[in-house]
Amino acid sequence: MEDAQAIELLKKGEYGVLSTTGANGYAYAVPLSYAYLDNAIYFHCATEGQKLYNIKINDKISFCVVGETEVIPDKFTTKFESVIVFGRAVIVDNEEKQDGLMALVDKYSKDFLDKGKAYVNSGMNKTTVFKIIIEHFTGKCRY
Repeated sequence: MEDAQAIELLKKGEYGVLSTTGANGYAYAVPLSYAYLDNAIYFHCATEGQKLYNIKINDKISFCVVGETEVIPDKFTTKFESVIVFGRAVIVDNEEKQDGLMALVDKYSKDFLDKGKAYVNSGMNKTTVFKIIIEHFTGKCRY
């Protein structure tokens, strides 16, 4: 997959799977909503929990998005598109935190931007927002 196609998949993907590593060395993968903004990926979570704890220990992550798929039974194959991002997850605050949350509102609740802005402003202290700084990515597809 060309880089431009991979970025388009990151922009339009419905959800992604974030993979982190815990203190015990085990991988931890969790599906989550996300937004692609300014060559980075933003997601939010509670102010405590496994992924937050893991990222504090080791900020290196991978993030996988799967787009459209179609099983072709008689050919013993599948049509698919996917991208895997490798990078570092950092907590953002202030204006960047609000921008990340508004990118999520814009992606998932486009018809409710005013209501979403009020929701974001009222919940800023109840959520943690991460930015994935993309170091490299790979995209693959079979059409």
